[in-house]
Amino acid sequence: MNKNQPIGYLVGGGLKESFRVRLTVPSQEVQEGAFTVIRSGDWQYYGIVTDIQLGATDPRFADEQTEMRLPPALAQALHGQTLYTNLEVLPTLMLDRGPEPGTPEHANWQKAIKAGLRDEPRPRPVKNVPPHHAEVTLASEGDIAEIFGKVGEKGNFVIGSTREQDHPVCIDLSKFVQRSSGVFGATGTGKSFLTRIILAGLINYNAASVLVLDMHNEYGFDDTATDTNKTVPGLKTKFGSRVQVVGLGAGTNIRGANPDFHLEIAMSEIQSSDVLMLTRTLNLRETTPTVLDALVRTFGPREWFSTYKNMLNGATIEVEDERTGKINKVPAPESIAAWALENGVNVMAAEALHSKLGRLFNAPYISERPAADSVKQVIDNLDGGKHVILSFGKFDSDLDYLLVSNLLTRKISAVWEQRVNNFRTHGKEEPRHLILVVEEAHKLLNREMAAQTTFATIAREMRKYYVTLMIVDQRPSQIYDEVMSQLGTRISGWLGDDDDIRAVLSGLAGREALRGMLARLQPKEEVLLLGWGVPMPLPVKSRRYDERFWQELKGKKGKRSEAETLKELGF
Repeated sequence: MNKNQPIGYLVGGGLKESFRVRLTVPSQEVQEGAFTVIRSGDWQYYGIVTDIQLGATDPRFADEQTEMRLPPALAQALHGQTLYTNLEVLPTLMLDRGPEPGTPEHANWQKAIKAGLRDEPRPRPVKNVPPHHAEVTLASEGDIAEIFGKVGEKGNFVIGSTREQDHPVCIDLSKFVQRSSGVFGATGTGKSFLTRIILAGLINYNAASVLVLDMHNEYGFDDTATDTNKTVPGLKTKFGSRVQVVGLGAGTNIRGANPDFHLEIAMSEIQSSDVLMLTRTLNLRETTPTVLDALVRTFGPREWFSTYKNMLNGATIEVEDERTGKINKVPAPESIAAWALENGVNVMAAEALHSKLGRLFNAPYISERPAADSVKQVIDNLDGGKHVILSFGKFDSDLDYLLVSNLLTRKISAVWEQRVNNFRTHGKEEPRHLILVVEEAHKLLNREMAAQTTFATIAREMRKYYVTLMIVDQRPSQIYDEVMSQLGTRISGWLGDDDDIRAVLSGLAGREALRGMLARLQPKEEVLLLGWGVPMPLPVKSRRYDERFWQELKGKKGKRSEAETLKELGF
């Protein structure tokens, strides 16, 4: 198809429903999700194809195979008059392009803009409709750049290309970092590769510091793709010292490589709220909050955990009754029971909780006196413009992930909040934006857990303190809807579950028209861009995470192919 060749004309529709476009090219040349432009007078209307429908002026012409009974030329002429294809086009944006270029009216229009008498033309939500028979074309590379930004401009990162004509599509990273975002896709759809691509763009652009909570040790060092057995380069490999890999626990190595430093958690840093967050994981009883409150009240917020750990569970001593001379067993002074009786706490509840917390007490990465303040090291690296990947190594259970992720982000968020307040109140240095990348987000942000973790607070309130989330998950329907509503940019691969599709599209205009598109994406190849962070919804072919990607990202393009050269010249 030639550049800007009309593909059809407008025959109906409205603002509350999709536009109907009569196709004038073969139906196979236009796909669902195609980016279209309707030009009419001073305005351009942008939209995406959400459905392709066959129609006939009379049902008999559709039912009868006239090509079997009539000469080919006559049958073709008859089909052209009686059979047709309609597109359903979801209108998304409109742009005032002004009078025809080269006319006096266009010159006056430009002068008025320069003089400030008219607003600078910019894409805006659709407020009116083009007339019948307005010409419809597929979007050109210039149209894509007008809406999604030009390749090479600061902050613009190529996330993929249009499916029909392979035009590059950018996301604005300066806008992306301002609000929380989400990367979704069913298992096996290339979600981790897509996440690597986005992280590489963020690190290269360097407008924000990134902390990746890498539960499965995928992002720091080189990995091997399970389907191709090819080496997948890690972010540490490509960015060197700009990326710091942190291993959980002393002596931990990640895929046989040594991290830059290790993260150990001091017992004094564990709060009672960290334990309550593990209620479901540890199957804690309803008496747990009462016992924890008593422990904190007795020993203080920094000593309760280590003191409780060192108490003896079930320890007794024998004491002779002075009156009867009988030997009685009573709780030992250093026992849990002795403390519970002294402080009015149910003994069985206190002893049961101690048993339940055995996994925490014995966690190798929790130490009474860590060798270094590694939490401060993480904060200092982020504050200094570096990016941190926390690899959990062999500690990949839900308990480890929930505890460490929540505790670390709570402390980091508190530091960022204080620094932003100092910046606004006392004029101190403005802190960098911080993005927390959370894998398996539904484990931390489901309806039950959201109120107990720091992450829900970050999604709701921490944007004003320069802290946002980037959540990565295969089951968005299990994430609390209040958190989903805070996501500015959503990038989704194929999803098969209706509830997951509904969750990703929640709160978006035209979501019913987009449902089928999301369910029909090509796994591992296509993604749908959605939400506040992109000007309009658009399905794109995602970039490949390969050596060419890295060459283009770092400005080291190899020899151009003949096809690329011809495309640049307009052929």
